[in-house]
Amino acid sequence: MKECHAEILTVIPWQDKPEGYSKPVWRYDSNPIINRDAIPTSNSIFNSAVIPFKDGFAGVFRCDSIAVSMDIYPGFSEDGIHWRIEEEPIIFLGEDKEILKREYRYDPRVCFLEDRYYITWCNGYHGPTIGIGYTFDFKTFYQLENAFLPYNRNGVLFPRKINGKYAMLSRPSDTGHTPFGDIFYSQSSDLEYWGHHRHVMSPVKGDESAWQGTKIGPGPIPIETEEGWLLIYHGVIHTCNGFVYRVGTAILDLEEPWKVKYRSKYYILGPEEYYERVGDVPNVVFPCAALTDKDTGRIALYYGCADTVTGLAFTTVEELIGFTKAHALT
Repeated sequence: MKECHAEILTVIPWQDKPEGYSKPVWRYDSNPIINRDAIPTSNSIFNSAVIPFKDGFAGVFRCDSIAVSMDIYPGFSEDGIHWRIEEEPIIFLGEDKEILKREYRYDPRVCFLEDRYYITWCNGYHGPTIGIGYTFDFKTFYQLENAFLPYNRNGVLFPRKINGKYAMLSRPSDTGHTPFGDIFYSQSSDLEYWGHHRHVMSPVKGDESAWQGTKIGPGPIPIETEEGWLLIYHGVIHTCNGFVYRVGTAILDLEEPWKVKYRSKYYILGPEEYYERVGDVPNVVFPCAALTDKDTGRIALYYGCADTVTGLAFTTVEELIGFTKAHALT
């Protein structure tokens, strides 16, 4: 089987924090970086994942079509900002045709693990579950068994084995916009059979941190730091005008990631700009990818805006850890 090796790129997209700006995350000044019609058949392109690849970047993009069907597409970029997205969705190869049946596919994440790039996504199989596949070159893709029974969303792999096991965060759900809103941790010896499920955290009831009171879900691949796994996640509140999605942070124990060391009381990013507040689903910021420069701690955060376009924001590991610890829930 063909092998590949990830290259750690030090040049990720970056803009310095604006002078006098006090918040821990700041937006790229030319957002959105991907418009809704970047390919001929797309109605919207959002909630997508990117990763360093060769001399640039590759990604898997959620492109809802003008038939409003949901699928995932590969794409490439030299600078992480200007993207060329393929006009045909990913076709997976696999041993079992039953698993290859396509109902819908959305909200991908991409994780380099061992010798290949793994893709996880919300996969339609008699309801939403977590699909898993991999690629070496972003041209040929292989699909594995679905990780869980329906219903589940937001499958996010850890970038290394933990205590000798593959590890994943997910959010069990129902078929709709869900009273289920908790994040769970699961482990596997072979990426096929998942068990040892552990509860990580729940929505926050009451008004102490109401922005994450309805449901929460893991976002980008967790970032390993000396303090623990830095988790960027989304939180949702149900208002009189509908759901509002914002972004928060938590720090998880390195060897027992279901144990939360710190969790932000305040959100780090919320829908404020026009392209985040107005779209097919208004008032949504939804993070799916974070590029991290290990030398500087810089983070480039990719997020979906109003379920319509893709935005880019910036922060650092130091900023997020300091903010999370300083404003931790009690």
